[in-house]
Amino acid sequence: MYYKFKDGVKRDITIGKIVCLARSYKKHAQEMNSDVPKEPVIFLKPASSVIFNGDKINIPKMSNCLHHEVELGIIIGKRCKLVNKKDALNFVLGYLIGLDITARDIQSDFKKKGWPWTIAKSFDTFAPISDVVLKELVSDPQNLDISLKVNGKLKQDSNTSFMIFSIEEIIEFISKVMTLEPGDLILTGTPEGVDEIKKGDILEAKLGNICSLKVFVD
Repeated sequence: MYYKFKDGVKRDITIGKIVCLARSYKKHAQEMNSDVPKEPVIFLKPASSVIFNGDKINIPKMSNCLHHEVELGIIIGKRCKLVNKKDALNFVLGYLIGLDITARDIQSDFKKKGWPWTIAKSFDTFAPISDVVLKELVSDPQNLDISLKVNGKLKQDSNTSFMIFSIEEIIEFISKVMTLEPGDLILTGTPEGVDEIKKGDILEAKLGNICSLKVFVD
């Protein structure tokens, strides 16, 4: 599966691993009754969970409660390992707006049992993403409005300037843990306003004036 680009140019860049951040906005950590982390908290989603603009999020039979989480996405353009934050942006190809869909009931149940909750993040269609905007066209990715409407009602509304960790700090941290390859996607966490979605809902996400995403819940 390949990324789609806003400029319409076809580039055969395969979607790699998806590295996600949890609790990366202070107000979201508070609404989830979680501590604000002192360093990035990361988990993985499979590339098979990706869908694109106009596609449908499928509610799995195993879950009765899906939540939306709108996020800035960073696409890695060059292999990086043990990168210093001052050099981190040199490894970025571009940016997108994405959704980290979560089966919250499964996640909550597994957390209570002390089990890994990867399953709650990994169903097919649980990673809707927009077209990619190349890095050169984004003057300041750390100052972009980020929002999500559900059925026309504004549910999440923030700015990437409120992220606890900068893009450079995120890339530096992840590259200490695992090698980032071209095509890997980092979903940088969600601001406050996370809520449940249901069959028939229409989700519209926007990242500044650079890109947008519209998907449906089936």
